[in-house]
Amino acid sequence: MKKKLLFVCVENSNRSQMSQAFARILGGEGIEAYSAGSKPSGIVNVKAIAAMKELGYDLSTHDSKSLDDVRAYAPFDVVVTMGCGDACPWMPAKKFVDWQIPDPKYMEPAEFNKVRDFIKQKVAELLEEIN
Repeated sequence: MKKKLLFVCVENSNRSQMSQAFARILGGEGIEAYSAGSKPSGIVNVKAIAAMKELGYDLSTHDSKSLDDVRAYAPFDVVVTMGCGDACPWMPAKKFVDWQIPDPKYMEPAEFNKVRDFIKQKVAELLEEIN
């Protein structure tokens, strides 16, 4: 059975979007990955799109969503939050994880890519843990 993952950050424009993408890339058919924001910006950051394009993934097909937009897919096997703290309402899940990942929104490309690569590492570790 597929594992359902939800990645949540504040704007759903950078960290959670890249996490969702890496879960799809690394998890393949065994993973259903979603992302949402506690206060979604409504757009996916062009820096995130560019950073993922470097790795061959088209993030421009993603949309910035609210938690209400993904509630229909609950319950989740794992909900991963990324520093949104108290702003993240509860979602039905078997497990909750909080990753302390800096918001790369205003970072230069080299620093942004370091955050991207850190997210890839965290997603790979999570997938190994749940499989």
